[in-house]
Amino acid sequence: MTPIVDAHHHIWRRKDLPWLDGPMQPRIFGPYEAIRRDYLIGEFLSDIADSDVVKSVYVQANWAKDRFEDEVAYVQQAADETGFPQAIVGYADFLAPDVRPQLDRLTKYRGMRGLRMQLQWHENPQYRFASGPDLARDRVLQKNVAKLADYGWSFDLQVFTGQMDGAAELAESAPRVTFILQHAGMLEDLSPAGWDKWRAGMRKLAARPNMVSKLSALGTFIHKNDPQHIAAVVRETVAIFGADRCLFGSNFPVEKLWTGYAPLVAAFRAAVEPLGAKIESAALHDTAVRVYRLD
Repeated sequence: MTPIVDAHHHIWRRKDLPWLDGPMQPRIFGPYEAIRRDYLIGEFLSDIADSDVVKSVYVQANWAKDRFEDEVAYVQQAADETGFPQAIVGYADFLAPDVRPQLDRLTKYRGMRGLRMQLQWHENPQYRFASGPDLARDRVLQKNVAKLADYGWSFDLQVFTGQMDGAAELAESAPRVTFILQHAGMLEDLSPAGWDKWRAGMRKLAARPNMVSKLSALGTFIHKNDPQHIAAVVRETVAIFGADRCLFGSNFPVEKLWTGYAPLVAAFRAAVEPLGAKIESAALHDTAVRVYRLD
């Protein structure tokens, strides 16, 4: 059985996340009453039990922006106490005139491997996160992202299909930075035309040698664990990027809204096993170990 690296999960304390307090706000993944509570490292470790997970990567969960270091410190403490996660993707504001003072504050945390600032924008207001559709083309942001190379850190890139041209330009502007495309490009239009546009955008991104794709959050827009849908997206993404540029992520606890960890892993295993042992090993383990430096 191929050991798994979960390259995308969150742990959180409700009091640290503004979007979990106050009135229910529309979210991209639909109603979320079940996760409006603490999701701590102990529950994550319980969720992954018996799923052959050997390493994991925490990805930032949108704490208040001025508490970006507190978030990393909190996760690093969990890692020091339990051994999980082995890597951390934090947050910084890449629209600041110079992002380096923020990055410098994070260098003391041994788990740091990368940063994420969510750039996704959509015509549907419920799907929006960024202030506009073209942040990837912002010259200040591009200049700041390029500085990650000096720290040896990657950038977790989150965009929709309609933003992929700009995302490709961002990757080209920072050739020494590894970009990790979140959620296989966030395919949300499942019509034939939507699939075609997504494929074209994915090919443009894959043409940048410093871009890899994360196979994660594939239930976000359908609100269920659908093995056929997962298999379709996985097959297409692997065909476009190659397995050595694809890596698995659970997106827990968000996916916990509609599935358990074991059924989710089973669906991904079923998607990659027919592609052969080499591809299975790359997508479920080897690529994440290499990209996030988990050795």
